[in-house]
Order: sequence, then C-alpha cells, then structure tokens
Amino acid sequence: MSALNLDTDADRIAERIAEPDTLFVACLCAEWCGTCREYRDGFDQLADAHPDICFAWIDIENHADLLDDLYVENFPTILIEDSVTTHFFGTALPQVSIVGRMLTDLTALPNMIGAPKLRPALATA
Repeated sequence: MSALNLDTDADRIAERIAEPDTLFVACLCAEWCGTCREYRDGFDQLADAHPDICFAWIDIENHADLLDDLYVENFPTILIEDSVTTHFFGTALPQVSIVGRMLTDLTALPNMIGAPKLRPALATA
C-alpha cells in the first residue's frame, strides 16, 4: 500500500495511528517542491515494503493549521514517531534508503523526548 495522503486519506491515517503499536512515518513536503515530487515514488515504495507502518505524505501548505508546532526548514522533512515518543524529526537527504535504514534499527535513532508530535492533530483531522 502506498503512503497515505493527508489530503485524501485523513480518516484512514487517523484509524491507523489510533492503534498504539503502529509506527508513524510522515514525509512533510510541498507540492511546488521538485525534490519532494521526485522523492514521492521512493517513499511510496518504502510504504509498500512496510505495510505494518503507517506512512503519510503531508503537504505542509495544505495543512498549515495542523502543523503549527512543527518547524519545517527544508525538504524532505521526515517524522518518525510511535504512540509514546518521536524517534526522528528532521530534514533527510532525498534518498529513501536513509529512512529505510532508520526503520531497520530504531534503537540507533536519537531519543528526542519532548519533540513535537503530529499524531494528536491527525487523530482529529
């Protein structure tokens, strides 16, 4: 299953992240960004390879109201969180293999206690 798109799949995203054991991986992007458009196919392929993880494609300009607490400086910005904590939030090189490696070993990621969480805003989208 390709990454869910917040523009069209908000209800499905809310259902998936309501499951406490579901890992959530979001790509925060912008439609006008050529790098984001090129990155999307690989992100969808990564989602296909990990059907147990909720992958979401979020256009930050279409959903600025939900993203007030998040500071997106560059693209692609990746968010990886579970129901307890944010494991990663930041810009990544536009190579899907980087996110793939992060998912392979979450214990290697920094523990970002107190980092902003997107789940609460999406659960009510």
